Amino acid sequence: MDLNAAREIFETSQDLTVGIEEEWAIIDPQTLELVPKYEALRADGDLDDVLKVAISGELISSEIEIRSGRGEDVQHALQLQREARRRLFALADKHGVGLASTGTHPLSDYRDQHIIDTEHYRRVQDGLQYVARRNNTFALQVHVGVNGPDRAIQVCDRLRPVLPLLLAISANSPYVDGQDSGLHTARTQTFTKSFPRCGVPDPFGTWQSWEDYVQLLLRTNSIVEYTQLWWSVRAHHAYGTIEVRICDAQTTGPEADGLIQLIVACVAQALREIDAGEVPPAVPGRLIEENMWRAIRYGQDGKLLDLEAPTITEFPASEAVDRLKAWTGVDVALPELNGAQRQRRLIDGGASPYEVFKVCVDETRATYPSEEKIA
Repeated sequence: MDLNAAREIFETSQDLTVGIEEEWAIIDPQTLELVPKYEALRADGDLDDVLKVAISGELISSEIEIRSGRGEDVQHALQLQREARRRLFALADKHGVGLASTGTHPLSDYRDQHIIDTEHYRRVQDGLQYVARRNNTFALQVHVGVNGPDRAIQVCDRLRPVLPLLLAISANSPYVDGQDSGLHTARTQTFTKSFPRCGVPDPFGTWQSWEDYVQLLLRTNSIVEYTQLWWSVRAHHAYGTIEVRICDAQTTGPEADGLIQLIVACVAQALREIDAGEVPPAVPGRLIEENMWRAIRYGQDGKLLDLEAPTITEFPASEAVDRLKAWTGVDVALPELNGAQRQRRLIDGGASPYEVFKVCVDETRATYPSEEKIA
């Protein structure tokens, strides 16, 4: 791993370019169970000019990821991703499979899934064992370009107290192992609370401090590549971006698009504050973790702590979207009830896991395969 090269990539990176990564469950259209069809979709996707660069593997053979590639701004990235989504759904139809987009799969047993055969995921499985095998989760990740290595690290630092708000907004996984977990984002409990070097990172302040830490991990044989730092926000050495990794996969296309725009706006606001010389709030990790748990357990139905107020008080988590819109100045459209809330309302009404998931699958089918083309 060449950390000097990574520094140079950030030196030449461009502010506010955007890349989108979405992870999908590959399912049987009738039973809604996971089916191991990644390799077949990957092979056929290689014949498509868009999908051959958009498709990526993600741990298990019943999961597929699509990536927008570099967008010059958020709207360009959304155009690219919408076209990739449209083609992916057409490819899935051709192979007789469905696609689902929730943070966890509510029906299939993780013990029946197979990790894909790549060097990276062999290393993940060998290193993490049960922790890797157990991680049948699906996420939305957003890359935002930042010019300058120190600015990149400072953006990560500034976003630390923002992450629980984004998690509460995006919560979309009440089920795990066929059971109602009682949580709003079981994905976060399964992944973020199990993987090493995951969750909310410490503040680093400068690139040199970050680099020193990564070098320590390499020198002590803790990692062999920087992507083994699975934090909820991280500097991506290969792309010169900040990668926000806190969010569950979203059930509908419009809420995914709105969430992506909100994340980019948060990075843009952090950059404005950094460039203005504003000192970020010194929020202890233990308080951010308190909000993380509240977001995991109750999502937008609960309360969060206002960690930047002179006196810390609770506020309804349902205000998280409006608070971030006010902070960033962006106007985005997101539903009043997020994915977890909609699922929990069905659960409370007596619906079975299959019935709840069927509603989600139908919503996904109705909203993601847009016919919109790149302008």
